[in-house]
Amino acid sequence: MAIEDINLPASNLNSSVGELAGRDTSLANYIGPYVTNMLGRGAALADSPYTPYEGQLTAGQSPLQQQAFQGLANLVVPTEKAGAYTPRSFTDEGVTQQYMNPYLQAALNPQLDEARRQADISAMKNRSRLTRSGAFGGSRQAIMDAEADRNLQQNLSNITGQGYAAAYDKAVNLFGQEEDRSRQGQMDVNQYIQNVLNAQATGGREQRGIESEGIAADIRQFETERDFPYQQLKFQSGLLQGLPTTSYGTPYVQPSSFDSTMSNAGDILSVVKGLYDD
Repeated sequence: MAIEDINLPASNLNSSVGELAGRDTSLANYIGPYVTNMLGRGAALADSPYTPYEGQLTAGQSPLQQQAFQGLANLVVPTEKAGAYTPRSFTDEGVTQQYMNPYLQAALNPQLDEARRQADISAMKNRSRLTRSGAFGGSRQAIMDAEADRNLQQNLSNITGQGYAAAYDKAVNLFGQEEDRSRQGQMDVNQYIQNVLNAQATGGREQRGIESEGIAADIRQFETERDFPYQQLKFQSGLLQGLPTTSYGTPYVQPSSFDSTMSNAGDILSVVKGLYDD
């Protein structure tokens, strides 16, 4: 039998000293104690109870704001007096007499009396001239007396007319001034009411903003306390992320005695074949 006819199991001819059985990973020896200690301390921190903030979450209203809000709340708003102004007319019944000077006649009497006195003086002078000329009691005197009386009545009429005209003009002016004041007064009342309502609305918005700020702070506090366990879990998970601290082991299975023998036989056979080939 030739050397070429010798057949050995192929699996045994090129078998290695040992076979790779798997790969194990573990913390490196130099980093193991530190990581273990860190994870233990992290677990202790994660298991610690939530410590809430028990202080004031928002500033709230200041004393000055409280005074201002209280003052706004105490303001009386005369809404029943609000409205449009209804103007009057000077010619309405009774309005004119309200503004005419009640002492007008008393003011005119001295002027009327003076006009009559001056007329009497002129009449006495005329009679004296007529007496000296011998015409007293005649037609000439009658004409002069009629003219003097006409002049007196005209004078008295002028005094009365001018006095009433002046009084009427003053009454119209006074009525206009009072109407302007009444109109302005109504506008001032309307503006005051509007200002008070605006101020109260502004104060209400500020109060609502302060209250909303407090509610928002309470919600944030609630959410923080609610999410605390999840944050702790995330904290613990983060301790394990990205640790470049592992080492690798490659355990091998030692070959049996039969495998070693067959491996050696395969090596001898290779040498012999090499000699024959030469």
